[in-house]
Amino acid sequence: MKYDISPQEQVRMLRKLLLYWDGQWFLKTAEEFGLETAIRMNARVRAAFGRIEMRTLLRAVGKSQADDLADALHLLDTYAQTFMGSTLRAHYELSGPNKLEVRVYNCAALAGAKMANLERIDQACVACETLWNAWFDTLLPGKPIDVQYPMRMGKGDPHCHFIITITVSP
Repeated sequence: MKYDISPQEQVRMLRKLLLYWDGQWFLKTAEEFGLETAIRMNARVRAAFGRIEMRTLLRAVGKSQADDLADALHLLDTYAQTFMGSTLRAHYELSGPNKLEVRVYNCAALAGAKMANLERIDQACVACETLWNAWFDTLLPGKPIDVQYPMRMGKGDPHCHFIITITVSP
């Protein structure tokens, strides 16, 4: 006998399970090798997975890369809504063709870090510092991207603020 699970519930379950898998991997790595090693490894793994996420997304929408920064934003928003659904609270602001500002008001990774009650809760921030570059390097290959992180919730700020700029040489 097979139980029927609605497509909406399947998506909800998969979203949660992906986050739980990631959290358990991190916690077990910290337990086995120490928190600092786990933070460093998590950043490496998250960046590698970020590239896989964007390549998978590009294939799903039938593209080889984003057309420009605005298109990269639309792709990231599509990914975020697919992966996080309504749990993500973020605001995107495109300031011209070469600058994007992102403010995140709810971070599931930070919430998980707080629940784990570890001595540091900024491990999500450390992973984020490599993730945005991985995403944009995949979406806009060959474009020189600069990512700044002036605010991060894991560092005590009220929200995260990322500034993504395509650097244009004079």
